[in-house]
Amino acid sequence: MSEIMLKNIWLIVQILIGYNLVLPLILFVLYKLKGNYKFKNKTTGKAEADYAIIVTAYEQTYSLKSVVDSILKLKYSNYLVYIVADKCDISKLKFDDKRVIILRPEETLGSNTRSHFYAINRFQRAHDRLTIIDSDNLVDSNYLNELNKLFDEGFIAVQGLRKAKNMDTTVACLDAARDMYYHFFDGEALFDLGSSATLAGSGMAFTTALYKECLEKLDITGAGFDKVLQNEIVGRGYRIAFTEKAIVYDEKTSNSDQLVKQRARWINTWFRYFKFGFTLAGKGIINFDWNRFLFGVVLLRPPLFIFLLLSLIFAATNIFISISAVIIWISAFFCFVLGFVIALVHAKPDKKVYASLVGIPKFIFFQVLSLMKIRKANKISVATTHYHEQGIDEVNKEP
Repeated sequence: MSEIMLKNIWLIVQILIGYNLVLPLILFVLYKLKGNYKFKNKTTGKAEADYAIIVTAYEQTYSLKSVVDSILKLKYSNYLVYIVADKCDISKLKFDDKRVIILRPEETLGSNTRSHFYAINRFQRAHDRLTIIDSDNLVDSNYLNELNKLFDEGFIAVQGLRKAKNMDTTVACLDAARDMYYHFFDGEALFDLGSSATLAGSGMAFTTALYKECLEKLDITGAGFDKVLQNEIVGRGYRIAFTEKAIVYDEKTSNSDQLVKQRARWINTWFRYFKFGFTLAGKGIINFDWNRFLFGVVLLRPPLFIFLLLSLIFAATNIFISISAVIIWISAFFCFVLGFVIALVHAKPDKKVYASLVGIPKFIFFQVLSLMKIRKANKISVATTHYHEQGIDEVNKEP
């Protein structure tokens, strides 16, 4: 009996890890069958909604001029920019435009949500919506106009597309490729299938009322506020919309030390918050709610490199146990590779991204190093130190 039980446990564990390899391809097939989101609201010319654009900075201010310059080029007029310069020297930080408000907390906040609410509590007027931008981002000139298209459909939470603004190293290119994979499957595909896009930390917008409702009574420290926020939104029965046309350009990790520190924080957040997936999937089953169920299933998926490594280990182990199982694992890997390629082709990346794929083993190795540091992840600076600066005009140049 114990031998049968061990075999069953071994089978179940393999299934729990292996399904992550084939899930992207399943989502793609369903996505192609269902088609893209069909807009119902055909009217145009509505009055501009009032936006608060919150830009958070921690310790570093060198990139703030670039992000503000890009915001001020928006083809939109009804907004104010709130820069929360947490633990920053702002003595040389000056902007002539009255729409830019610099806020310097008296005490260190050390938290994204604390910075957001520091701005919210000092809004100069009652903004309809707020959008969150990182200090290392750049904003496309049509960003707010594209967000409005989804808000006009009745959605109260929208995630835009984060594109790489720098691909100067192999690490940066691989980081960008990873984002393309997640943007397609966790953003576009999930939303078009009737569920919700996952939040990406920036390039996202909400009604001010929703953001306050979800997080005002919570004090979130460390990385991962977006994980808590998306759980609160979907848990309330709302959908998070996705649009690939509301673009922010995001700074990609460009060296290995930077990657290890950043991923240590990210991996830590998955271990802290993957439990939300059980709750949402369970509520989805009980309430016959497709949005919660599918979103919950996706939240349970481990970070990419973890389930890939575990899958390799299981496949290798089965060489001594079951050749049939090895064949199944090889087929599952083929499905994953096909899904990854589909996501890249959909994103139409620069040739540099394809050339960088040979560095995937090394990229995974650095993330294994990150896994060793997750216990100390929250002691690592809440801000990722970047070493690349690029203006919006350079980003928009044709390759």
